[in-house]
Amino acid sequence: MDEIIHITVEDQHGGIRQLEIPGGINLSLMEVLKASEYDILATCGGMALCATCHIEVLEGRENLDSLSEAEMDMLDTLPDASEMSRLACQVRLTPALDGLKIRVFGNN
Repeated sequence: MDEIIHITVEDQHGGIRQLEIPGGINLSLMEVLKASEYDILATCGGMALCATCHIEVLEGRENLDSLSEAEMDMLDTLPDASEMSRLACQVRLTPALDGLKIRVFGNN
């Protein structure tokens, strides 16, 4: 039986929700956030071309894969990007991410 991945999500209004995702789901964090009705446009469909799935990783960055060249380039275009920034479409959900805490930026 697959593990459950627990992710704490803070929305743009300060609301906090705990998501429980099956470990073997093989989705990106962006896909899970969209399915959980967070305000993420993801206009490029997960290709790291639009940055509309920009998140900040509050806890658990050490368990993420390294930034790809495409992700780094896209984050460089964002005025509010920080060293805690990632694109949710580039974060694959694995059991190693259990306990991840993130903040989403709405697309208002």
